[in-house]
Amino acid sequence: MAYMLLMIEPNDQRASRTETEGRAVYDRMMSFAADLQARGLLLSAESLASHNHASRVRVEGGKSKVVDGPFAEAKEMVGGFFMVNCQTREEALAIAAECPAAEWCTVEVRSLAPCYVA
Repeated sequence: MAYMLLMIEPNDQRASRTETEGRAVYDRMMSFAADLQARGLLLSAESLASHNHASRVRVEGGKSKVVDGPFAEAKEMVGGFFMVNCQTREEALAIAAECPAAEWCTVEVRSLAPCYVA
């Protein structure tokens, strides 16, 4: 079964790091991805740009409305994800606990399912 591990980080966290610190964090995450790949568990992984460069689209009354970031009401942002193939939820949770990002942000674990499944 596929699980999405979402890196939920504080908005200002990236700006608080030097470039050297940021690169070190990124290298740790890349090593983690390589390990998951070697174990045959990784389906996909990506780091996302800051929400400062994001846009939100909503359709209201048949008209689209675009709001560009940063989003003042947001205290956290999705900083990236790993999609892994696990046999059980417990295995996905164990992988999340191994993730280096769990040291500086929340790793949200969600199974993939159709939107009509509660």
